[in-house]
This record gives sequence, structure tokens and C-alpha cells, in this order.
Amino acid sequence: MEWSIQEIAKKAGTTSRTLRHYGERGLLEPSRIGANGYRYYDQAALVRLQRILLLRELGLSLPAIAEVLAGQRDTSAALRTHLALLEQERDRLGRRIASVRTTLHKTENGEELMADEVFDGFDHTAYEEEVTERWGRDAYAKGDRWWRSLDAERKKAFMGEQAGIARDFGQALKDGLPADGDEVQAIARRQVAWLSTTTSPSKEYVIGLGRMYVDDPRFTATYDKHGEGAAVLVRDALEIYAERNL
Repeated sequence: MEWSIQEIAKKAGTTSRTLRHYGERGLLEPSRIGANGYRYYDQAALVRLQRILLLRELGLSLPAIAEVLAGQRDTSAALRTHLALLEQERDRLGRRIASVRTTLHKTENGEELMADEVFDGFDHTAYEEEVTERWGRDAYAKGDRWWRSLDAERKKAFMGEQAGIARDFGQALKDGLPADGDEVQAIARRQVAWLSTTTSPSKEYVIGLGRMYVDDPRFTATYDKHGEGAAVLVRDALEIYAERNL
């Protein structure tokens, strides 16, 4: 049995463009290409795609995924590893849900909150290794100190500002505005200003971050929930802005 690229994209919650990109990167080859040029995928390809999507959700880059897939020939063993990691994530999310419920209940009833209850399941240091690898120990330490210095209201305002920027990028996409146009470049300027709160972004930093918004599904989702392809618009806009201004 096999499925067309459109069928697989729909069932996997992704796009045909993404699947073709995986093929170009050597991650997911179609089982065959029809006379009409359409790509088709068999059961083995489906299992491989599931592994790719799981690894993406765990935060791995495409080059890292390629290395993992090349080194794990035993599909069953790889899936068992994925399952264990997903169960850990499920447990952590369960703690978060319970934490928010407790906070809601105690807030509504005027009860005293305990810090351990409020922040159970939340750990901003989860990305410490990744940030350190990408931008260095000093970058992580600086950002960590700054974040810890904020009270709850300022943290909420900071994240709210980013959410507004993401919405505006999504609206620009819906309006068909070009990445190099004045309107989109104004949003890119706001994005860089937001980044400047915690670091001094260089041209390379901003361009690299924009590319990560497309390559890393955690960041892609932040923008694409406002319109599929919004992350690509952000990437292109940031690259243009960096080349012009940094």
C-alpha cells in the first residue's frame, strides 16, 4: 500500500513542500515517483517520517536528524527510545496542567500559593545546552540572569510583545505583503528590537535565528499558527533587515 505526497502531508499535519524538502535533504525519499511526477510513499517511508517528526518535536535540527537516522538501523529500538522520551514529555505536561489548575483554584478562592506548586513542570533551563551550543555560555548566562530578574507581570508583558509581533507577521502574510516591503521590514525591526532586550544581535545572529524559525518546528509553530508560511516570511524579512541594517 502507498500514499500520495498530498495524502501523507494531510495525515501528518505538515505540507507537501516540507516533505519535498525532507527529500532534498536526503531524509525521506519517496518509494516511487509516478509518470505524472507525483511522489508516493510506502509503509517504510511512513515509519521513517514518523521518526523524523518525533525527532523534530524533540528539537533536533535536520542535520542532527540525518545523523540519528543513519546511526539507528534498528527501527524498533529507535521507536522505543522515542516512546520513552514522549512519555517523559507527557508526564511533564501533566504536571504543568495540574500546576495551572492548582493556581487557578487557589487564586479564585483567595488561598496562598506555593512556589513549588506554581512552577511544577516549568523549566526554562531545559534549553540551556541548546542555547549554549548555538550562542555560547555567556549568552545563556546573560539571558538566564535577565529572565530571573523579571517579576511575573514583566515576563507576561515580554512574551505578549513577541506574540503581537508574530500575529503581525501572520497578518502581513495574509495581506500578501513582500518581505522587503516597508510594512514587513517595520515588523522585522520590532523583532530585532525585542531580541535586543536580552542580547546585542549581530547580522549573523539575526540571519541564523530567522533560519531557525523555519528549520525548528517549535519556532515554526509560533508563527505558522497565524498562517502557513509565516515563518518563511519572518526568515526572509529578518535576513533582509540584517543585511540592510546590521
